[in-house]
This record gives sequence, structure tokens and C-alpha cells, in this order.
Amino acid sequence: MTILNVAGNNPLIDGRQSARAMMVRKGVQILLNDMRHALLPELVLASGRRVDLITVSDKGEVWIIEIKTSIEDFKVDRKWPEYRNYCDRLFFATHKDVPREIFPEDCGLFLSDGYGAHMLREATEHKLPPATRKAVMLNFARAAAQRLMLAEWAAGRSFEDAVPDGD
Repeated sequence: MTILNVAGNNPLIDGRQSARAMMVRKGVQILLNDMRHALLPELVLASGRRVDLITVSDKGEVWIIEIKTSIEDFKVDRKWPEYRNYCDRLFFATHKDVPREIFPEDCGLFLSDGYGAHMLREATEHKLPPATRKAVMLNFARAAAQRLMLAEWAAGRSFEDAVPDGD
């Protein structure tokens, strides 16, 4: 199932996330972009689980970031331990109104205000097996390419308009 809505104003937002989760996500995306990570939100893994954010660092490390916007949000969601099977490092991201002590110590932690974020704690490293890394990277690349194409189509420009004269 694609998360893109080519009929909406922004084909890269699927509308399932709360405004607060989107605020946290934006701040984390800004920080990770500054850290030279390639990012994809809402990627479906081979297990069928959908991660909030997945990144690939400039060194090829795969990070998964799970966004939690309240204590209740953290308590009711027990799918996140499965994410360790698909990343080198697992992080949580939240905002100032969520107590930091609820998050597991072996997971990294980001604090976001929507304009940026701070990494409060590094995540323990769990290197992916080579076959899993290959599968995750292929999934990441294919999803990114598909989203780019759909975003291009949603822009409504003809391909002739995108190519300069003489090419």
C-alpha cells in the first residue's frame, strides 16, 4: 500500500499522523538532514510493520526512529521492539511534554520542537546481518524512487516543461 496521496495538496503526507507527531517528525528530519542522513517517513518493512522514520547515514548505517507524543502513545504501542531486526540503531523521538525516563535506556532519544531536534542519547549499535541490510536498503531505495515519481506526477507539470530546450 502506498502512503502517497496523488490527489491531495502534498503527496508526501498521508494524513494518518497527528499534528504533534508531524511537528516532532519535522524537527528530527531537519536534524538528521543536517547530519547527512537520507530519510524516509512511513516505510513498510518486510514484517508488514510501518516505521515512523527510517534513515541511512553517510556511512551506510540504518536508523529507525519511532515517534511518541505522549505516555499513553508509548504504553499502548508494543510493536517497536521488532524494529531492531531492521536497523543498526533504534531511536525514539518526542517533545518536551513527554517524560524522557519512560524510554528504554538502550534506545537513542531525540527531543524535537518542530524547528529542529537534539539527540539526547545515542542508541546502542546492533549491526544488521548482510542479507537483512541488503533487503532493507533495497526496500528503502525502491520506496524512495516510487515516492519521487509520484510526487513528480502530482506536481502536474508536463515532462516537456521539465526538459530545457536543446536536450
